[in-house]
Amino acid sequence: MAQLYFYYSAMNAGKSTSLLQSAYNYRERGMNAMIFTAALDDRYGVGKVASRIGLQAEAELYKGDDNIYQRIAARHSDKAVDAVFIDEAQFLTKPQVRQLVEVVDELDIPVLAYGLRTDFLGETFEGSHYLMAWADKLSELKTVCHCGRKASFVVRLDDEGQAVTCGAQVQIGGNDRYESMCRKHFKQLVWD
Repeated sequence: MAQLYFYYSAMNAGKSTSLLQSAYNYRERGMNAMIFTAALDDRYGVGKVASRIGLQAEAELYKGDDNIYQRIAARHSDKAVDAVFIDEAQFLTKPQVRQLVEVVDELDIPVLAYGLRTDFLGETFEGSHYLMAWADKLSELKTVCHCGRKASFVVRLDDEGQAVTCGAQVQIGGNDRYESMCRKHFKQLVWD
């Protein structure tokens, strides 16, 4: 029986690496894995999932108004889909998370979603919020703060390296713009 999995973490915990390894495992066994990534994040090229350690794979893009269920169902009717992988799952909308639930429940295809739990202010993203609520299995991937504690939060940095405490929820960036931190250091920079 298929399930919906949500693998979440702060940045630099290996979410994309884990996704790429799992998708590779399916393909190595002759199975058909669909990979999706958010259209708004093209740091590593359009239609690519890439990890910081150099692994990458082609991916289908999704936008906020796309019906992911219809796209998967159409592919599945053409050639059986054995698993669906979603990178940058925090950018999913509530309807898209519901569509993924339908992929699992109606098409019996496992869905593995990977994303951030919270934004730079400690607020959940829409996609993460509903994945946390509706996924069958939740799994935290861990990374560390500069102090050595588990990093659960992401701090957005300005051009001078100072913490940003207001602004749009989504601003695409990597290590040049964000740093993963433990709650204690996150609070010191963002709450104080």
